[in-house]
Amino acid sequence: MTIEIPKLAYTGKIKEILLGQEGNNITVGGESCYPFHLFEGTMPHPPKIAMEVYDSVPEDWPEAAIEPFADVIHDPVAWAGKCIDVYGAEMIALQMASTDPNAENIPADKAAAIAKKVSDETDVPLIVWGCGDVDKDAEVLRSVCEICDGRNLIIGPVAEGNYRAIGATAIAYNHTVVASTPIDINLAKQLNILLGNLNVSDDKLIIDPSIGVIGYGLEYTYSVMERIRMAALTQEDERLQFPIILDLAKDVWKTKEVKLSEEEAPLLGNQKKRGILFEALTAQCLLMAGADVLIMRHPEAIALVKESIEELMNRREG
Repeated sequence: MTIEIPKLAYTGKIKEILLGQEGNNITVGGESCYPFHLFEGTMPHPPKIAMEVYDSVPEDWPEAAIEPFADVIHDPVAWAGKCIDVYGAEMIALQMASTDPNAENIPADKAAAIAKKVSDETDVPLIVWGCGDVDKDAEVLRSVCEICDGRNLIIGPVAEGNYRAIGATAIAYNHTVVASTPIDINLAKQLNILLGNLNVSDDKLIIDPSIGVIGYGLEYTYSVMERIRMAALTQEDERLQFPIILDLAKDVWKTKEVKLSEEEAPLLGNQKKRGILFEALTAQCLLMAGADVLIMRHPEAIALVKESIEELMNRREG
């Protein structure tokens, strides 16, 4: 007996976005179906993974997360180089953690100089991610845009409170903008509309709907991402037809389940393996919800997710 798989007809399509400089760029987006529903449509570009690099030495990472980068953790340029040369990073995500007003609060010009050094020595697409403070990010990311003129960095997070300042500067210096909103489909659409009204081109815009990790709101994240993809593909909502980027590593590796030692929580098992699986499983769920770019940390977690992406992309009906 032949079983016929029911299929959906999609009338919308996710926009294709070119990231990085000419000669070393990648394309994300372009899906004409739900994630990995290759029996219904196409995913011309597999999801990509960006490896985290911090602009200063992280102070609160578990030992398992520090171990792969212990020899380069004091130098973001060397750190990025190791991610590319040793771990095969497709993209780099430079986390500007030291700009946080509640931490080191380094000035914008110093932060921009660090980003410039990493950009000069990096031959893969570079994401520059602010600290999350709306006002400081506006100052820092504008400086980064200026000093890295024409390099097509991916600049984020761009929020409703600073989209005018960062968006206008990104347009002037030819960078891609990450539209970041709390987990809400209406807010995501509204910010995309605002950026469009500012004349940010559709081919320079990616959505960051924010995330929750396993045990910390992942199901809500999944639901919102699912609704974004449904609106984009089946309702032809042009203001939601953008690739999705998710900054997941920092949220995964700060959870208590990952940070608790084996002595403190023996029933949770090996701490290193626990952290790696926590990150990989969170990433896998987000892929199934529609992620196009994942910002991740541990090389072993990344290897697991890359293997999964390859297997899913090679599946066909039958």
